[in-house]
Amino acid sequence: MSAQPSGPVGTPERQRDAERTRAEILDVATAEFADRGYAGARVDEIAARTRTTKRMLYYYFGSKEGLYVAVLERAYQGIRALEQQLDVDHLDPARAMRALAELTFDHHESHPAFIRLVSIENIHHAEHLRTSPILPGLAAPAVDVLGGILARGRRAGLFREDVDALDVHMVISAFCVFRTANRHTFQAIFDRDLLDPDRRDHYRRMLGDLVLEYLTAHVGRA
Repeated sequence: MSAQPSGPVGTPERQRDAERTRAEILDVATAEFADRGYAGARVDEIAARTRTTKRMLYYYFGSKEGLYVAVLERAYQGIRALEQQLDVDHLDPARAMRALAELTFDHHESHPAFIRLVSIENIHHAEHLRTSPILPGLAAPAVDVLGGILARGRRAGLFREDVDALDVHMVISAFCVFRTANRHTFQAIFDRDLLDPDRRDHYRRMLGDLVLEYLTAHVGRA
């Protein structure tokens, strides 16, 4: 589990320096863990690539596992923060759902390290992520935003009743994760680059269409 530095906070400037140092360590550690996995990543290498020492790294995070968990937490907090900031209340439910799907599409495309980290942690059966003290909060934003859109869509008679927020989250994530995580094998087999800029708008629209077609299927039919 990640550990916070103990002792007095000190002056505001020292606190800002500590926050910058911690952020720098997390930036470098994110790349190291995403490239080499948990087992292959080296704390010595992370320390060497930052303006700090291995001793200071352990001071901030306690251990290699503590650093890895902190990296995972920040990665998930990034997408959750974007979901919470998404202003969809003024949009009709269908457009709001498409906006949320597009946000996930854009985030996953621009954060390939996040996709690799998720894949790596699944290899470890989420044993490290399960130790995170903030784990419950990593799910709530996605479920809350999706749940709100679904509720509005149902009240308007647009969306089916037998689908919950996690069903929709799974559909969106499956498309977006596959597109980035399987890019190279898909291209090797089918000679198509899923991240080809010329096909980006097509795939982005395709995701929204898939989600909305699913949510509106059978609505109003006997």
